[in-house]
Amino acid sequence: MSHSFLVENLYSLWWIILSAMLAPICALITRRFIPDVIWLLMFGIIIGPYMLGLAKFTDSIEIIRELGMGFLFLLAGFEVNTSDMRNKQGKNAFITWIVCFLFAISISLPFTTGNIHLSIVIAIATTSTALGTLLPILKDSNLLNSKLGKSTITHGAYGELLPIIAMSLLLSTVATWQASIILILFSIISITIVATPFRFIRKTPILRKAILTASNTTMQTTLRMTVFILVTLMLLTAVLKLDIALGAFLAGILLNVILNSFSPKQGVEIAHKVEIVGFSFLIPVFFITSGMNINLLKVLENWQLVLIILAFIALTRGFIVYLRERFMNTFSNLSTRKEQIALSLYSATGLPIIVAVTQIAESSNIIKPVISGIMITSGALTVLIFPLIANLILKQKH
Repeated sequence: MSHSFLVENLYSLWWIILSAMLAPICALITRRFIPDVIWLLMFGIIIGPYMLGLAKFTDSIEIIRELGMGFLFLLAGFEVNTSDMRNKQGKNAFITWIVCFLFAISISLPFTTGNIHLSIVIAIATTSTALGTLLPILKDSNLLNSKLGKSTITHGAYGELLPIIAMSLLLSTVATWQASIILILFSIISITIVATPFRFIRKTPILRKAILTASNTTMQTTLRMTVFILVTLMLLTAVLKLDIALGAFLAGILLNVILNSFSPKQGVEIAHKVEIVGFSFLIPVFFITSGMNINLLKVLENWQLVLIILAFIALTRGFIVYLRERFMNTFSNLSTRKEQIALSLYSATGLPIIVAVTQIAESSNIIKPVISGIMITSGALTVLIFPLIANLILKQKH
């Protein structure tokens, strides 16, 4: 490794880490009205190639960024309760997303002059839910264990999983039937990869005791196993030409299920440790580099389109969720209109999937970089505006 290569990478990383350090300070100064993730994106824009040019995209930064996205989706997967996804409320959340997706395609087709691939990209982006981004907001508002919090997590689980599956099936370079076979194959291999070692450990009491005893020492056995499974499934998705977000999200879901049956205490501990590793370094890098991709001047030139996409997200995701909650029994037990509106706003909060799908669409020449930046900016605005409005509505007295 040449000295100049090392300096170039560390210089860019220094600016990124400085931004990551300053973002939460700015969030606290603004009393979290502007969330940490928005500051990360804004600092990314400022230090990126389209503004000050202080940080560059290098191969090293790119791999850290991908790991950051992996940790974000891993944590989202950890929060998903598979039994909640399978119950009546979960099934209704699944139907709601399907309705949102089909509605988004039908609305966008006339505007894309019948370009089905572009309409699919728009539908995936505008019907996603940023579960990983919403978790800190729900925790800070003490809503995580409430009916509203659980409903948000259920809608968020489908709002992340189904768009990722749609990306893998509908935007794949291979035919849809081939992509379906690849997806099924990936699921089988993933379950085998995750379940096999835990099954072996469970049947070997001495090994199980040794691993659990060493989990809180410098060896960090269980955390290292978690990271190994994460990287393994991310590698598997890359080899199978699927989106790595799918591997990370599935790793979180499977680990959550197995750890809760293996040792519930360890499951909580590992989730906390992954949060520390992810939110202290890797996840901020993901959001900052996402901001570095945005050409702010080009986006501002097309501010009307940013607002149109923001309204489109509110209509195709938020409004559909509200109508379903208001006029149908979705088994969420949200009785007040305030809670129903809050759920619809939380469900319409999207960013990581928008970043992921625009990257795929850009690399496949479905959309231009400037459109990618506009969509990401609209996604950032949902994170900034929708939870804020939801929290203000919930605080209102009857």
